[in-house]
Amino acid sequence: MQLLYILATSESNVSFDNCRQNRKGIYMKDIMKLIFPKQYNNQIVGSKIALYAFYMLTAVTLWRSQHHLFAADGGAQTIATVPLDTFTTAGAQAVIGVFGLWGLSQLIIGLVYLLVALRYRAMVPLMYVLLIVEYSFRAFYFPVSKAIPTAGTAPGALINIPFILFAITMLTLIVVGDRKRKIS
Repeated sequence: MQLLYILATSESNVSFDNCRQNRKGIYMKDIMKLIFPKQYNNQIVGSKIALYAFYMLTAVTLWRSQHHLFAADGGAQTIATVPLDTFTTAGAQAVIGVFGLWGLSQLIIGLVYLLVALRYRAMVPLMYVLLIVEYSFRAFYFPVSKAIPTAGTAPGALINIPFILFAITMLTLIVVGDRKRKIS
């Protein structure tokens, strides 16, 4: 089964409908138009599954942010297993502060997701691209270059690669989904 086939072409009048009808594949410039349309509105094309999954992603992101923001340790030790008791008081407070800031950034991105889900659904493909970038850095860059000592495996570390695969799958469902149907 062909999920995504990208052809480089010099044709300028290619549309998703033509690509699908002629079974030529999907052109990169059409994918870019889907991710960066001229105007963002409240309509998304593709699979409803990707939209409903985005709603769940929004809820999870908002839920995760609250613990890092409001927990006494920012979730550093209680969730991420960072051994705060082995740090100096100042060191532990610095880590807790960074986790609190992380919670704030999660809250902000969660609120952006909520805005997209309610008002600008055409931005959902872009949000999935940003999710792929964020979790790719979490999975492949930070563990190597800026590793945080932990007493165990943090749940966030376990979900990085599954979230990348999830976002790629949802983006693929949007790209190769039913091009004629707009989901309101």
